[in-house]
Amino acid sequence: MTEKRIPPANSRDTRRRTASRREFFSRISDGLHGAGLAYLLGADLFTANPALAFPAAPRAFDLSPKPPHFEPKAKAVIQLFMHGGPSQIDLFDPKPDLARHVGKTPSRDLTAVAVSPQQNAGILPSPYRFSKHGESGMEFSELLPRIAECADDIAMVRSMFTESQNHETALNMIHSGRLLGSRPTIGSWVAYGLGTENQNLPAYVVLDDPKGMPIGGISNWKAAWLPPICQGTRFRAQGSPVLNLEPRPEWPAPVLEVERRLLRRLDRSHMEQRPHESDLAARISSYELAARMQLAASDALDLGQEDEETRRMYGLDAALTESYGRRCLMARRLVERGVRFVQIYIEDQIWDTHTKLDEGLRYSCGKTDGPSAALIRDLKRRGLLDETLVIWGGEFGRLPLGQGDANDRGSLGRDHGPNGFTLLMAGGGVKGGTVHGGTDELSNHAVDSPVSVHDFHATVLSLLGMNFRDLVFRRHGLDERLTDQFPARVVEDLIA
Repeated sequence: MTEKRIPPANSRDTRRRTASRREFFSRISDGLHGAGLAYLLGADLFTANPALAFPAAPRAFDLSPKPPHFEPKAKAVIQLFMHGGPSQIDLFDPKPDLARHVGKTPSRDLTAVAVSPQQNAGILPSPYRFSKHGESGMEFSELLPRIAECADDIAMVRSMFTESQNHETALNMIHSGRLLGSRPTIGSWVAYGLGTENQNLPAYVVLDDPKGMPIGGISNWKAAWLPPICQGTRFRAQGSPVLNLEPRPEWPAPVLEVERRLLRRLDRSHMEQRPHESDLAARISSYELAARMQLAASDALDLGQEDEETRRMYGLDAALTESYGRRCLMARRLVERGVRFVQIYIEDQIWDTHTKLDEGLRYSCGKTDGPSAALIRDLKRRGLLDETLVIWGGEFGRLPLGQGDANDRGSLGRDHGPNGFTLLMAGGGVKGGTVHGGTDELSNHAVDSPVSVHDFHATVLSLLGMNFRDLVFRRHGLDERLTDQFPARVVEDLIA
């Protein structure tokens, strides 16, 4: 059989040649790469030559109030973030039947998720007493007596789960919806979507602990590729709330005002010459906001304006609760003045009880229980709880396994437990007195109405009047979302 040969390109044979499948896919990549290169070069060309630019105006980013997608139930969020992993077994999710499993060999499913399986000390029942509270009969541990008093204002989600048992990636997940630390956090999305009602304060404020930041530091409140003005702004709990906030005392006010007017003119001229640099307006807005904050921030965080009863309620008169109580009170004053999203972080990893479980939990609960409850009660008495969503929780929970030396029960702790943990929500349109979902008999896996981190994010956005599918940011030709491409749902059972 004679082989059929295709003449070379320079041959006189002009018959049309059909490309093979392999050749087609090898050549189409040139077109895709070329299209991508043209897009990138085109953006630079239009920026350098405004006369060649497309007629569409660039987006300008600022913190002006923006309409929600539908009528919101909440206007602001205060997130009491308990990084380190609070133990749901010892605080919110009573499992008395754990005692029956003591001495049994834990299942492979249980030990596989442990960060340090070699330190497994067997099933560890909770040593704490649980009791029912409020008309709802919600169960709390004896370690949280003050929060328990707010039971009828709280929705308890016992079926949270996440995808990582390591702190850094789990923190990325709970804040941004992805394990990788390269995406905007939920506070930045809220600032981007709604802006702020007070143009003299940031939309998103972070109150971290003077004793140490969480793992990952400022990446926990980053804006990533959202406009930089949407990033969380750190306010200090002691001293000046923002470094370099106060104007130079040696310059009189009229001179400072002339300086600001000149800077505004220069900024405007600079921006007019670069109409397609969309982030430039956000940077300029950030500088202008800093100038306006010189008065507003100092006033908002001046706790001397609060009466003595309020200061005692937040625990400002006790050494253990003073620091956390101060930040809870600051958070109330900030949302009172129109700040959209406030996050409060706790002393570095105090909930990470790998050893000495009792000592660690009593310290962590003692430090946060009273101030957290005071915040809920204070918002309620001021008529602010209905429109302020308060969230209490960490990046994951703990395992029902003891960790450490099985012969020294007092030194035992618990390893990380990502597959089933508890989160609390109060105010802001949630259904108080509600317990949603549940874990298995060991408090290891969320089995009843599981709630993913993406479900949690979708629900928070919904309470703020935003559809998580419609809150998008156009980036590289894609509509980016907080929930990304992952399946998510609003947990309607939590909404009043």
